[in-house]
Amino acid sequence: MSDRIIRATAADSMIRAFVADTRELVNTAYTKHHTSPVVTAALGRLLTAGAIMGITQKSESDLLTIKIDGSGPIGHIMVTADYQGRVKGYSAENIVDIPLKPNGKLDVSGALGVGVLTVIKDMGLKEPYVGTTELVSGEIAEDLTYYYMVSEQVPSSIGLGVLVDTDYSVKYAGGFMIQLMPFATDEVIDKLEANLSKVTSVTNLLGEGKSLEDILGILLEGLDPEVVDEVEPSFYCSCSKERVSRALASLGKDELNSMIEDAQPINVHCDFCNSDYEFTPDELKELL
Repeated sequence: MSDRIIRATAADSMIRAFVADTRELVNTAYTKHHTSPVVTAALGRLLTAGAIMGITQKSESDLLTIKIDGSGPIGHIMVTADYQGRVKGYSAENIVDIPLKPNGKLDVSGALGVGVLTVIKDMGLKEPYVGTTELVSGEIAEDLTYYYMVSEQVPSSIGLGVLVDTDYSVKYAGGFMIQLMPFATDEVIDKLEANLSKVTSVTNLLGEGKSLEDILGILLEGLDPEVVDEVEPSFYCSCSKERVSRALASLGKDELNSMIEDAQPINVHCDFCNSDYEFTPDELKELL
């Protein structure tokens, strides 16, 4: 079954909500990067957030980038997303082995450490929008909730989850984002907070066989949620040998001649999808 994000409004448009099932795209990231469980969880959470935040963009040319720079063993994680919910991402370290939390959960916050969260929105203007906040917990969902409040002044509640199976593949992955509009009443806010206090985790709900519509109903019970549309997010990288060729050609004749004189194939690596592109000296000559 393919991944989905449903978009909804509630309480006479005082609330907008997004609920996502991202198991396939997170599992694709795991298979491409061969990540250890705690890295799978961290990268998967950020990919899910990227897909949800990506579809809030207005134009098909808009591009969203989320980056976490932490002091922990993962180092940094970067994710980019477009308005269709197509995401790609990578972590600086793919294999991290740290103890589980006392409750038996993967210690994502310990793997990330302290640091900063940066959100870059490239909307085709002269300069992209850049918002940076400190990591408040390293749990990613809480960090993004804090980012929205501080940088965009949008009261939000975000939940993200990745459950790694015994074979290290992804069993469940998903998330939600609920945002209050400026005209939301105290009554609506109180009802929403009461609903959210009853929710344990996204992966628990998915594991119980709940559909995205079921989860939406739980989050927005008594607030008349209405699904507006849905999107199929995916792990997607636009790199190709042709694109890399153009990038190499843009280096100029002197740089290419220097590579050709070495008489060795050169390898170009894409961090986002872990692909490698090899160019022989003859291929480099064609680029000239």
